[in-house]
Amino acid sequence: MNYQFDFHFLTGNWGVLWDGLKVTLELALVSNVVGVVLGFGLCLLTLSRWFFIRWPAQLFIEFFRCTPALLQIVWFFYCVPMLFDVFIGPITMGVLALGLNLTAFNAEAYRAGVQAVPREHLDACVALGLKPWQRTLYVILPQALRTALPVLMTNGISILQQSALVAIVAVADLMYVGKSIATEAYRPLETYSLIALIYLALSLPIAQFVQWLERRQDSALAR
Repeated sequence: MNYQFDFHFLTGNWGVLWDGLKVTLELALVSNVVGVVLGFGLCLLTLSRWFFIRWPAQLFIEFFRCTPALLQIVWFFYCVPMLFDVFIGPITMGVLALGLNLTAFNAEAYRAGVQAVPREHLDACVALGLKPWQRTLYVILPQALRTALPVLMTNGISILQQSALVAIVAVADLMYVGKSIATEAYRPLETYSLIALIYLALSLPIAQFVQWLERRQDSALAR
């Protein structure tokens, strides 16, 4: 291999890369907020005793879990405006596609957490006369969130990585900016290697924290 790596051409592109990184972080952070909040609500719908409530929620989850994220992004960007005559900003559309995808996966994580709540705690809620919303907010949610937190954070890392897919619809995120720089400078190896290192630097600390959290939870259960 005689290829000579040269990163000097990137010195004039740091500002553009930073702008792309800000878009990536915005997509990831807002999508995570959407996924964490809506995921719990969707989880409650799947646990409903009423079939006409439970069935659409389960269908929503299966659709987003069983279709490629890239297809979902393309569908939202091109099909939603055509079908519903709705035109919104590209970043908002990206958040919508990524957030709903994450909502489906987080709902499953929450469901496992809700089902792990001891029956005795629910019986105590009834004995204390707590209303259903009080039982959900003060008893079920905290315990489900604590149990599901490692999975929620892992899903958050995944959506950070999947946010790079919006480059296919010309959203100026980190991946899209990197692709443009690589095309203009004819230096794909250096550019994509740098992009990969940036994603690694963003994801690795969260992944390490998830591992620490899982070990802590395992130690607590072993006592």
